[in-house]
Amino acid sequence: MDILSDVAVLSRIQFAATAAFHFFFVPLSIGLGLILAINETRYYKTRDPKDAAATKLWVKIFTATFVVGVATGITMEFAFGANWANYSRFVGDIFGAPLAAEALLSFFLESVFLGVLVFGRKKVSPKFFMVSAWLVWFASMLSALWILLANSWMQTPAGAELQGGRAVLVDFFAAALNPSLFARYTHTVNAVLIMGAFFAMSVAAWFFIKNRNEGFALKTMRIGATVAIVTSCLMLVFAHASGVVVANEQPTKMAMMEGAYETEASPLYLFGWVDEANGTTSGLKIPGATSFLATGDWNAALPGLNDLAQDPRYGGNFKPEELPVNLVFQTYHIMLAMYLLILLSAILAIIFSFGKGKIKDMKWLQRLLFIAPVFPFLAIQTGWITAEVGRQPWVVYPGTSSPAGVSQLTSDGISMSLSSVELLITLLLFLVVYTFLFVAWARMMSRFIKAGPLAEDEVVAELKGGE
Repeated sequence: MDILSDVAVLSRIQFAATAAFHFFFVPLSIGLGLILAINETRYYKTRDPKDAAATKLWVKIFTATFVVGVATGITMEFAFGANWANYSRFVGDIFGAPLAAEALLSFFLESVFLGVLVFGRKKVSPKFFMVSAWLVWFASMLSALWILLANSWMQTPAGAELQGGRAVLVDFFAAALNPSLFARYTHTVNAVLIMGAFFAMSVAAWFFIKNRNEGFALKTMRIGATVAIVTSCLMLVFAHASGVVVANEQPTKMAMMEGAYETEASPLYLFGWVDEANGTTSGLKIPGATSFLATGDWNAALPGLNDLAQDPRYGGNFKPEELPVNLVFQTYHIMLAMYLLILLSAILAIIFSFGKGKIKDMKWLQRLLFIAPVFPFLAIQTGWITAEVGRQPWVVYPGTSSPAGVSQLTSDGISMSLSSVELLITLLLFLVVYTFLFVAWARMMSRFIKAGPLAEDEVVAELKGGE
């Protein structure tokens, strides 16, 4: 098969596999950081040992998730040099600062105060412990900012110029505040907060199903449901802003998302199928809806792939029939479908977790919320595929407002020293090691959750020991 000998395709598959695995733990750790901080704030106000027990449980879950996330992120950094050497040379002047800042400012801040949460309950004041919980979450949000700054620059380059075949930084603030940063950061971070909220609701639902720790379960469900409904509603704003940026800066990606080959008022498909060979898309659609969302005008013509292929900025670099349009189309619409399930689940959770705890007796809703983290997980993964595959064939996209020449084709970014055999072997090894890591993490989560929050007398004894 050609795919087994294509170094560029195998390099993309390998990086996609490691990134997808890594980006399971990152959303959980950032999202659970907020749940953890809210729980500790509750304990600081109530001084109820049961709330301290809840915090201790979430510290265990957060720490295990954080550790696996860090470990899997390191391999991705090495991949820049090993698999994407030419890309690293091209963007090295841009990427050095945000990646270094992420490690020096965010990672160490998060690690230091996580140490306080793990070991410091009896060694620091309650106020300092609570502030540490919020600082851990703040550091994770800051870490996401630096990473998304780098990723956004790949999507919409700014503040650089082409010198000697490399992108050279000429304006740090223009590069940092590139056109897609704000929309991408708010959209992504809001999504990971949804993930954390749904994980918390799933844990609470498990305790309801097992008829255990109902007080903890109800408090957790209410915290999770509140965060879930707020972030789910905010997603409407953030997703719209992200879509507008894509329409303005990355027209080929927008055309792929809706399977648009011709320049016309673009519909919004509810579902459908793209015939890539013939350049047609069929399915149930709302005429002009994508144009309205992007421009505010139902009749505004958005450029199709056939015309974009003739545009001087993109012309000659792609043929519409060679693009993975159907993959981008399907992942984009799966993401939209998952959002509807997220919103529905959040509405049900917020309604029935308040007001005499009706959720305690609703087994069907408990089971739904137990499996509900699948919805944001699929939305995050398919959204990531849409964003990254949708910019092909570029690894650095020639955005509409980007400096002339500051772009790079994916095929030009790979390391020329790698062979397909080496890539296949390392891909197999990654799959084996990552499967082992996931099983170990899942078993640890199962043990923590089954044990539940500490017994009240154990918490009291621990707290008295710190007085």
